[in-house]
Amino acid sequence: MDQLSPRALNRATLARQLLLDRADLPAVTAIERLAGLQAQAPDSSYVGLWSRLRDFQVDELAKPLAAREVVRMTLMRGTVHLVTAADGLALWPTLAPVVERGFLGHYSREVAGLDLAAIAEAGRSLLAERPRTRAELRTALAPRWPDADQPTLGYAVNSLLPLAHVTPRGLWGQTGPAAFALLEDWVGEPITAGISLDDLVLRYLGAFGPATVRDAQLWSGLTRLKEVFERLRPQLITFTDVEGKELFDLPDAPRPDPETPAPPRFLPEYDNVLLSHADRARVIPDGRRVPLPPGNGGRRGTLLVDGEFLAIWAIKGATLTIESREPLRDQDSIAEEGARLLEFVVPDSGHDIRFGIGG
Repeated sequence: MDQLSPRALNRATLARQLLLDRADLPAVTAIERLAGLQAQAPDSSYVGLWSRLRDFQVDELAKPLAAREVVRMTLMRGTVHLVTAADGLALWPTLAPVVERGFLGHYSREVAGLDLAAIAEAGRSLLAERPRTRAELRTALAPRWPDADQPTLGYAVNSLLPLAHVTPRGLWGQTGPAAFALLEDWVGEPITAGISLDDLVLRYLGAFGPATVRDAQLWSGLTRLKEVFERLRPQLITFTDVEGKELFDLPDAPRPDPETPAPPRFLPEYDNVLLSHADRARVIPDGRRVPLPPGNGGRRGTLLVDGEFLAIWAIKGATLTIESREPLRDQDSIAEEGARLLEFVVPDSGHDIRFGIGG
């Protein structure tokens, strides 16, 4: 089998994540192709798409989000993702065990002795009336389960049912509490039978490959995917990395020349490209932690330089600050891209860009 260097893996992943060249795609199409976008911070996906799509404008995401063509919901790894409505309906049945397992692992003591099925059903009845926040759910459920830990009641409903985060939260520049609706009610379509594990793995490889079995398991939160890869082996191509681990890929997926230039890219906090492999060396060579700063997102994140996570950035007022552990090369190109980011986030303001050592 051919061996792929970390740089070759880097360029292949960047190409599929639309980070080598911005794509001329509608936002909804891009979200589907990317197998969703990490979206804990409501505004982060706007910057994620701005870095990936040519001439992206806020309304290109805000309008389909308001129209419920895309939704924010808990899926892969039990974390919040932005996905198309169709993907949300198909992914939930397959990934629901991941979300439930994460909840039970975190609240094992609090849920002891509770009838979780009854709590979920009571939560479903409440959400069928109208969207509710987690606090509203636990307050409404507390009289029926007075001895239960109240926050756990809200998280149980949030983890056991397919829920969509409702707008206006998630619309650029708007605020609102984190409120939830039943996914089927919110998008007006029923939950499907679920995406097959084979199709899920193929979607993953299309967005993040070449990858190992462990990479796919880390991204999804699912276990025991080795048999899925073995079943798919006849239709896949294989490589090894520099440590000899077997990598799987789609035969026709892009694998650019490792020397392909990678322009600087400003990513939002917790971007998919940084979190979707068990071995993150292809984009994080020094193993640094991926920060998740507080706030609504869109004003802080990470910077890729030559395809690698080498700095963090933040916008305060109309000033963009870029901090790295060592002086960054090609600061002129970074500043040009930073100026475009400032124009997107804080248009019509006097802009300033500052480089510093830290991060």
